[in-house]
Amino acid sequence: MQVSLFDFHLPKESIALRPAVPRDSARMLVVNDELAHKNVKDLVQYLKAGDVLVFNDTKVIPGRLFGKRGDAKIQVTLHKKEEATLWRVFAKPAKKCRLGDELDFGGLKAIVVAIGEDGERTLRFAVDDGEIWDKFKDHGTMPLPPYIASQRSIDTRDADDYQTMFAAEEGAVAAPTAGLHFTPALVSALKSKGVELVSVTLHVGAGTFLPVKVDDTEDHKMHSEIGEITPESAALLNEARSKGGRIVAVGTTSLRLLESATDDNGIIQPFSAATDIFISPGYRFKAVDILMTNFHLPKSTLFMLVSAFSGLATMQEAYKTAIGSGYRFYSYGDTCLLFPKDHL
Repeated sequence: MQVSLFDFHLPKESIALRPAVPRDSARMLVVNDELAHKNVKDLVQYLKAGDVLVFNDTKVIPGRLFGKRGDAKIQVTLHKKEEATLWRVFAKPAKKCRLGDELDFGGLKAIVVAIGEDGERTLRFAVDDGEIWDKFKDHGTMPLPPYIASQRSIDTRDADDYQTMFAAEEGAVAAPTAGLHFTPALVSALKSKGVELVSVTLHVGAGTFLPVKVDDTEDHKMHSEIGEITPESAALLNEARSKGGRIVAVGTTSLRLLESATDDNGIIQPFSAATDIFISPGYRFKAVDILMTNFHLPKSTLFMLVSAFSGLATMQEAYKTAIGSGYRFYSYGDTCLLFPKDHL
């Protein structure tokens, strides 16, 4: 399909620079038989006992580093862990990070050991394996998306704001943003209704913000990310489905991981590997029945994903309505609850 089909105009003022307070007071556009304007706390109304809410428990690390190569200033954003101290990164300016160069991030040093495309570099950090997380915390900053970081400075609030209440497994350099809307009160209300919660882990990489540079979706190469679904979680999900429960993915990261782990018979398998699954219209969903997700960028792979889930025409109308109704977009913005196109 032509990438231009997924384009739309988004006013700059629609981009949220701070999250809603409290988190579950954010608006939620329900895309079902008709569009309904709700709030996140209303999610309880749309779920039933036996449904399973699947959230991503990845934890965002301070994955943006500022340093130097000699006198030249360098900025890198961690992208994907290869080993404890071996990371793929996106470098700016990339031409200043040549093979074999030593980079100094204020005491944390690294060597450029490989060069990739689109500004990607692979760095070997000069620390012991067990020290790497503490070093990132000491020398890094929260890697806010470029559409926020370009409009304001990162501050101490972001350390909490850009982390979900479920965050447990360190490794992401971008938040699973649908999960940012949850509060203990909302989780308690869901559990009281009989909704189960299951965690999976997908370490979101900075590649999620890369623009689609091709004209046809067939030519797009998706970035890969590391994910895990434990045998216990897979068994619980399969049992719930066998009893008529619905799988509700909190965010596109959870959905992509679930779809990667599900076989052609609809059975969710344990999973521990990288996935580069690219979902666009024409994809047949095997695992997920309902999707909760934030509003995405024009011509992005994530807008293609939601268009595959609920239908391109439906999502074009939903986004037009959201923009006209003042919904807040992107990572710190509002959310929508999507039902599949064959249900609409």
